[in-house]
Amino acid sequence: MILNRRRVRIDTERLILRPPVHSDFRSWAELRSSSADFLIPWEPVWAATHLSRKSFTNRVYWAQRSIAGGSALPLFIIRRHDDYLMGAITLDNIRRGPSQAGTLGYWIGAPYARQGYMREAIEAVVHYAFQNMDLSRIEAACLPENVASRGVLEKSGFKYEGVAQSYLQINGRWRTHVLYSALRHDRRGRTMAGQA
Repeated sequence: MILNRRRVRIDTERLILRPPVHSDFRSWAELRSSSADFLIPWEPVWAATHLSRKSFTNRVYWAQRSIAGGSALPLFIIRRHDDYLMGAITLDNIRRGPSQAGTLGYWIGAPYARQGYMREAIEAVVHYAFQNMDLSRIEAACLPENVASRGVLEKSGFKYEGVAQSYLQINGRWRTHVLYSALRHDRRGRTMAGQA
């Protein structure tokens, strides 16, 4: 199947996953700002202009170009019953050819954490990637001490694969990450390595 690069929307029981639009700016900036203490320990350093309208406008244009070019699928997580923005999930670094893979990243605002929303979003994006984008492998990485992120990946069917030293700069320092993946045709069974 071919990804419809003009309109992407994924509906789940409680969520709408769709690309960011310019009118999301205020909701996005307020959620990021109010959740800063919750998010900053797990993310790259925020630029001084991170919460500016110009930065958000650039983000929207990047999302449009990435979807059109097939290099990424950046989506906002919207709660269906009240249209509230709760976070974002991005399938990035999409590789075609022999690998047919992408890398998953996500964040959720502090008020919406640990309510199953992110698991619902991850499972929907993974399903979409396998069924509509013809990907074969979805990768994700998180800090070893990020118990919540590791848990949501494992509950969403991702399997622990190992450790990558100095993988990403998080909160201003090169940090080692644990690596996970979901495969379209996964025959690996459950791994115990992630429980160490």
